[in-house]
Amino acid sequence: MLRSTLSIFLALTLLTGVAYPVAVTAIAQLVLPWQANGSLVEVNGVVVGSDLVGQATDSPRYFHWRPSAGGADASASGGSNLGPTNPLLIDRIAAAEPGPPDSVTTSASGLDPHVSPEGARFQAARVARARGVPEAEVLALVAAHVEGRTLGFLGEPRVNVLRLNLALDRNAR
Repeated sequence: MLRSTLSIFLALTLLTGVAYPVAVTAIAQLVLPWQANGSLVEVNGVVVGSDLVGQATDSPRYFHWRPSAGGADASASGGSNLGPTNPLLIDRIAAAEPGPPDSVTTSASGLDPHVSPEGARFQAARVARARGVPEAEVLALVAAHVEGRTLGFLGEPRVNVLRLNLALDRNAR
């Protein structure tokens, strides 16, 4: 009995602990290598972020991503799960400037790198003032960075904050 138990244990360990992860990794590398490797964004050979994970900044010169329950710590991924009557959410909304919902609510993962087009436009005046550029110029960059729905029907239009901030820096005066 012990021998058959150990044999099954070893077989399942090899199957689920070695073969399956190797197969999934190989398929991911073949089918979606950009995503499988973290969608890292480089500028002049230096990794500046990921297309898949939001990067926090409090500089008025940059667009800000959505609030996050875990801050910029990817190990703390998870939504805040604050309901509409939760005092913490009510206080957050009361302390914020009037704006679109995603300026005060967290994403499901807490690491969403996108804001809504409305959220980006809402921030445009602040960014333009901080950079000393016309607001119309910043709004044009926002419009150029709006991504449509996935496959044309999934999700909502969105703006990748990292890509938008990099475009701001490329067009900096």
